[in-house]
Amino acid sequence: MPKFSIIIPVYNVEKYIKRTLDHVFNQTYKDFEVIVVNDGCTDKSIELAKEYKVKIVNDKHVGVSEARNIGEKYAKGEYLLFLDSDDYWDNKVLEKINESLKNNPDLVRFQVRTVTDKNESKEYPEEAFNNLTGIEAFKKIVRFHYIESIWCYAIKREYYEKEKFKFKKDKIHEDFGLTPLIIIKANKVNSISYIGYNYYRRSGSIMNTPDYSWTKRKVQDFYEHYQYLRKEIEKVKGDTTIFKSYIANSMIKKICELDKKDYLFYKKELKKNNIFKDLLTDTLPRKIKKLILTISPKIYYNLIKK
Repeated sequence: MPKFSIIIPVYNVEKYIKRTLDHVFNQTYKDFEVIVVNDGCTDKSIELAKEYKVKIVNDKHVGVSEARNIGEKYAKGEYLLFLDSDDYWDNKVLEKINESLKNNPDLVRFQVRTVTDKNESKEYPEEAFNNLTGIEAFKKIVRFHYIESIWCYAIKREYYEKEKFKFKKDKIHEDFGLTPLIIIKANKVNSISYIGYNYYRRSGSIMNTPDYSWTKRKVQDFYEHYQYLRKEIEKVKGDTTIFKSYIANSMIKKICELDKKDYLFYKKELKKNNIFKDLLTDTLPRKIKKLILTISPKIYYNLIKK
C-alpha cells in the first residue's frame, strides 16, 4: 500500500498538466500513486498524462466533484490528497507531510501560495499545530486565509471512507460543502508550516467566469451546501458554535455577489431560516457586526472595504 494517493481530475488543461505532474514526480518522497481522472477531455491532456506513471480513469464529463469521487474509489494509499490539474506542489510537500504522520492523524494541513499568469505570487504562512481534535483545529483554521480548500489537506483514507465523505455531484463550491466537516469531525489534526501548494489563479478559469447566470448558480449551490453543513453539524458532539458562525458568515457574504432583486430574495430567505442567529456575539465588535449584517450585509461589506 502506498503512503499517499494523489487524485487529479483533468478536464482540458493541456497547457498546465505537464507542470502539475512534473512537480508531483519530482517529489523528494516517492511512496505515492497518482490517479488521473479523465473528466471527458477533448484536448491532449490525457495523452500528456500518459507520459507519466499514473493510473488513468476514463469517464464522461461529470465535473470536478464527481471526478474526485470517482478517483477516490481507486485509491489504495494510506492518505488521500486532491490536486487540481492546473496547480502544482513544491517538491518537498510529501516529505513534510510524511514527517507529520508519527501521531497517526486523521488530517494534516499544509500551506498555500497563490501564483498568477503574470508570475506574481503571494504566500500565506499559517500557524502550525499538532494533535488537536477537529473542533480545536477548526477554531484555529477558521482564522486562516484558505479554510475549506480540500487541496491543502492530506486525509487518512480510512477516516474518509468510514465517514462516507463525498463531494456533492454537479455543484459549484464543492469544497465549502465538505471540507469544514472533514476538519471538525476528525479525532486528530496536525498543521505544518510548510508552504507546499501553488494555487494558480488563471484568467478564464471556471470560478472566474463573469456571466451573471453563473453567479446566481454559485450562490444557489452555496446555499445548498450551507443547508447540508448546518444539518450535519448537529450530529457532532462538542462546542460547534464557531463552525455554525463561520458557515453563516460565509453564506451571508456570498449573497452580496448578487444584484439587488436576487440579493433581497436571499436576504429574506436567510432571515426566515434564522441564519443570522448563528453569528457569534461574544465580543463587542461581533455584536456590532451582527447588528449591521442583520440590517444589511451589503452595507457591512462595503464598510469594511473602505
